[in-house]
Amino acid sequence: MVVKSTIETVFAGGLGLLAPEGQRSGIFKRRVTGRVRVEVDGIVGDEHADMRVHGGPEKAVHQYAIENYARLARAFPQCAQLLVPGSLGENLSAPGLSELNVHIGDVFRIGSTVLQVSQPRSPCWKINHRFGVERMSIHVAQERITGWYYRVLEPGVIQAGDEFSLLERQNERFSIDAFWQVQSLHRPCLQDLLALSAVPGLADDWKQRLSERVKWLQKHLEASG
Repeated sequence: MVVKSTIETVFAGGLGLLAPEGQRSGIFKRRVTGRVRVEVDGIVGDEHADMRVHGGPEKAVHQYAIENYARLARAFPQCAQLLVPGSLGENLSAPGLSELNVHIGDVFRIGSTVLQVSQPRSPCWKINHRFGVERMSIHVAQERITGWYYRVLEPGVIQAGDEFSLLERQNERFSIDAFWQVQSLHRPCLQDLLALSAVPGLADDWKQRLSERVKWLQKHLEASG
């Protein structure tokens, strides 16, 4: 259960316009130096264009695995030079943490802040527009290299160089990768969905969506049985 890492870079801010239609997006994060304050709604000074899908207490801080960028560059060599830490709109960049070893509900102390993994990021079309290529968001989803969000349990201060200290692991089964393995199946195992929906720390929105899917599957299983 040992998970070790250190913040390499903190990113915030980031409102800009996406080509070609000019939609506003907060994906254009900027490197922040020095200490930054983290409140319940996220890093002070961070910006989001659409609060329905980004930001807020359950998506307060976003992290993306550094190692994923090399995979994306191999898949999309035409924009490899643009695929650098921070370019997918994350707030934290740190080596060694990925969808394979970060679990739903994990609680980390970073600096004087305590964060809890609340859910994976759900990639959307804005990634395609950010890099000017089609299907990048689909590739990110299919490869399960989505990144993840934290909620803030204890506001505080973070900065580059701060270590991640894993305080609690709520479940050993559902890493971010394992979450998507279950969720992405057309007909997932009912027991797997039930177990996933019951993971402590999972965002309420996902618990509701998974519970509704369980009910739908139960109904169809009864109808076909």
